[in-house]
This record gives sequence, structure tokens and C-alpha cells, in this order.
Amino acid sequence: MPLTAARPQTADSRGTRSRAQLGAAEADVLRIVADARTPVFVTVRGDGRRRYSYWRPLDSATGRGGCYVALPTAECDTLHAAGRITLGEPLADPNRITYRVSATRAPAPPLRAVPDRARAARVRARAA
Repeated sequence: MPLTAARPQTADSRGTRSRAQLGAAEADVLRIVADARTPVFVTVRGDGRRRYSYWRPLDSATGRGGCYVALPTAECDTLHAAGRITLGEPLADPNRITYRVSATRAPAPPLRAVPDRARAARVRARAA
């Protein structure tokens, strides 16, 4: 069965959350994804299974690392459904499709225009 470059389906079984409400696991995942030194990828297999992962470099002090680390799929899917992370361009091979995962910047609050007092007075005068 050939793979298509469709984005993985994400369903949030816990309901929608606002952008400000993150659980501890989602905050940890977002911290890892937002770190520019840690490239995170999602691999989508032909059967639809997704695996979010990153490379943990070897820590010379502890002797740990030097391996791929999987991130919790449910939390990553929740962040993707909420728009907190995005997927890059697909890289397809015969058995899977791989996407680069990036954190999105939180949108800035809209700027509130302060009307010119003289203009506001003219508008009120016309309306009266």
C-alpha cells in the first residue's frame, strides 16, 4: 500500500483546551520541541501509527544518552490539535513519512487602537 503525504490525524479525546491550559506532560513536551538545539520528528507508518521522537546526545557527566527518545504520542497530538506545534514538509520513503515538528509562537494579543481625541469629537458631533 503506497503512502500518501497526508498529515496525521489528531483527535483530542480529553476535549479542547485553551492555549493557556497545559498539563505538566504537555509543558515538558512543548519545552523539548521549542528547544532549537533538539530537533523533534514525527514518523507516520503505513498503518497510521505515529511516533514523536528526538535524539538525546550523550552526556559525558552521567554517561546517559546517545539514543532516540520517544515523546508521549497523546500529549503531542493534543499540542498539535491545539495549534501549539506544527509539522514541516513531509519526507516520504517506502515505509513511512517523517515530519519535522516545530513549536508555534503564541499569537500576540491584538493591539488596541487609541482613537485620536479630536477625531472622536468630530465623529460624535456628526452623529448628533
